Amino acid sequence: MIREKSFDASGRKPVRSPAGVIAVAPPSFRRERALIKRGVWPVAGCDEAGRGPLAGPVVAAAVVLDPKRIPRGIDDSKRLTAERREELFEEICATASFAVAFASPARIDRDNILRASLWALARAVRALPELPKHVFVDGRDRIDAPCDCDAVIGGDGIVMSIAAASIIAKVTRDRLMCALALDCPGYGFENHKGYAVPEHREALDRLGPSVHHRRFFAPVIAAREKHRPEAVERDLFLPEPLIMPEIKVAV
Repeated sequence: MIREKSFDASGRKPVRSPAGVIAVAPPSFRRERALIKRGVWPVAGCDEAGRGPLAGPVVAAAVVLDPKRIPRGIDDSKRLTAERREELFEEICATASFAVAFASPARIDRDNILRASLWALARAVRALPELPKHVFVDGRDRIDAPCDCDAVIGGDGIVMSIAAASIIAKVTRDRLMCALALDCPGYGFENHKGYAVPEHREALDRLGPSVHHRRFFAPVIAAREKHRPEAVERDLFLPEPLIMPEIKVAV
């Protein structure tokens, strides 16, 4: 029998297995410290949030942690409660250097989700107050960074700087989707943040896509064919997709 997933006192989600709940090792600052000992600094970690949703942008973040003031409890954002992510977000912003970049639905439609994500990650790194000498990025793909770059599969659960970036990206995107919910009521963006949950699919089928939806994701195409079939055919001949209006969000 599989036990129910629970949270520990730090707000971290343990991994569930058939044998029950097992401990999960938190990310470490080991790789960053190894570079510091070699005289390589600043060292950044970067990660993104929002590859999978049907609506909203991809949000990328780059973070350079202060080795002397690393907030306790930093972990992969997916292992943390929403409340703990918010707390750590504020602590990271107060102690580290960071930058955020967005890839709009228009760019995702034009470039595809992978290229748009890598573009946003590179933009976040270049937007840091001081360009890093080395950057760790979550995933298997390196980015076009102005420095050495290591791609780390599962890096948000391994490398402390990447985990910090995952928190910044996730909280920023969640806040943005709540702002989009005010701009486009009825879709429930404030609840599901644009992911393809039943509530979102039902609203999409009922209301049709909004300007914030990614036009070439399959469920959105189906809704467009139902509500605006002429637009689907017209897209084949458009040189550029429509641009998502700017939405300001507090970070």
